[in-house]
Amino acid sequence: MKITARDVPPRAAWALEQAGVHPLLARLFAARGVRSPDELDDNPAKLLSPRDLLGADHAAVMLADAIAQGQRICIVADYDCDGATACAVGQRGLKLLGARPDQVTYVVPDRALHGYGLTPPIVEMVKARQAHVLVTVDNGMASHEAVNLARAQGLKVIITDHHLPVVLDDGQVSLPQADVIVNPNQPGCPFASKALVGVGVMFYVLLALRAELRQRGAFDAACQPRVDQLLDLVALGTIADVGKLDDNNRRLVALGLKRIRSGRMQAGIAALFNAAGRNPAKATSQDFGFALGPRVNAAGRLAEMGLGIECLSTDDPARADALARQLDTINRERRELESGMREQAEQLLESVMPEGEPPAALAIFDPDFHEGVVGIVASRLKDRLHRPTFVFALGQDGLLKGSGRSIPGFHLRDALDLVSKRHIGLLKRFGGHAMAAGCTIAEEDFETFEAELVRIAQEGIDPSLLLRQISTDGPLDAQWFTPETVSQLDSAVWGPGFDAPVFSDMAEVLGQRLVGERHLKLSLRVQGELRDGIWFGRTEPLPAKTQLAYRVSLDEFQGRQRVQIVVEGAVDPT
Repeated sequence: MKITARDVPPRAAWALEQAGVHPLLARLFAARGVRSPDELDDNPAKLLSPRDLLGADHAAVMLADAIAQGQRICIVADYDCDGATACAVGQRGLKLLGARPDQVTYVVPDRALHGYGLTPPIVEMVKARQAHVLVTVDNGMASHEAVNLARAQGLKVIITDHHLPVVLDDGQVSLPQADVIVNPNQPGCPFASKALVGVGVMFYVLLALRAELRQRGAFDAACQPRVDQLLDLVALGTIADVGKLDDNNRRLVALGLKRIRSGRMQAGIAALFNAAGRNPAKATSQDFGFALGPRVNAAGRLAEMGLGIECLSTDDPARADALARQLDTINRERRELESGMREQAEQLLESVMPEGEPPAALAIFDPDFHEGVVGIVASRLKDRLHRPTFVFALGQDGLLKGSGRSIPGFHLRDALDLVSKRHIGLLKRFGGHAMAAGCTIAEEDFETFEAELVRIAQEGIDPSLLLRQISTDGPLDAQWFTPETVSQLDSAVWGPGFDAPVFSDMAEVLGQRLVGERHLKLSLRVQGELRDGIWFGRTEPLPAKTQLAYRVSLDEFQGRQRVQIVVEGAVDPT
């Protein structure tokens, strides 16, 4: 492991501080590329215009016509938190903009039965709902066969997605023949934020629809429906789907958090905060990523995502609470299952890995693994070993379903594309992003896949990237070890591409003991001051002196708040 410090452009930090930004925050923001206070302005008027999102205006016309003609609109959702929030935003937004309740319905694939995205069986389900317009959210870019079937059966098809399109062997991009595609990552789209996730794309379609309806005289700017009331859902889906926090995504999340902290949120969001034991008045983006998002995702992993969508769609607080409690129970089951699978995977690794450094990439399969949590286990193993990792489980159709997570510098979807070209037919299906991807293979092809993945990683990864690095913000001055400063840090928007602060200091370890059998409780001396610390998931003792990478958090006990060091990593200076 290597601990490094981010560069802080002094002019940018000074300019932010002169504009009234807290001195510590000014340094942190400058290190993350912020150059002016304007970039921190979360005024809704600063959001990118829907006019720049290719296809949004065409989709708006189609939806406005469908609403006016009383046609039924069916949303095809996805079984993760981004898909669930996008579906809830779509349902709520369409009704807000004039659709009758019976005009809007949805279907969501069952992970085990249907696989991912829009497929021919899902089209049949949509037809059974007597729909006229099919709208995908967070899926559809690879659904060529299903789109053709839907249009042949008389459905109008609107794809809203953010995933990369299919690239053919000759380098040409292959797009499904939908009536319209709304995706910032499709060729020719000028929308500046390519990091918009599925729920963000659906939100922008609603902005375009509102503008179309305003032009048709349905309402004027003074009395138009407030679609900003959906931003709590947009914020949740953006963080849960690990959407990069560029300026636009950061504004969407900030606006959502502002609504939640002021008590203006959907019944389901409030219920999820309650089920997670979190205080919405002090909501942070970390709550989305580590508390609410996993509870919604658990439904798609172990049950069916309809539970999550219903929780986010209902206006009945009692029903929302009941659904949130059910999601909480499923999430506890998911954690237990994940823990057992991770232990199995680690034992499997120990038995098959040679002594010393692990290979450049890993692929793990066990017949007892559960398909619903392979992605989480892959993420945990990737974090532990700092290697691109795929974990496979046996699906109900007899094929292996794999989910992978990567490290910076290795594009996982491109690696799968190379596997598919070198071994024609090996990958039955594949897709994803640079850092997360999935594929389906035959069980007898597992060893071939594993060997090819390792070979591609060896060819494509600079050896220096296989050393885990923690980027930090350098030492935290003793004057900022206060509850007030930690509260200010917590209130800012952090996430992918705009990482939460991690500091680094030399520390003298004065005492250490295990708590809960899995966590290391520490007594430290940092910059001459005594500090409490904890390292979650660490059982091995630390040397007397060590360089720590750490976060700061508030530890509340008997009504008193204390600043606590939460260790992320350590390097022995000797």
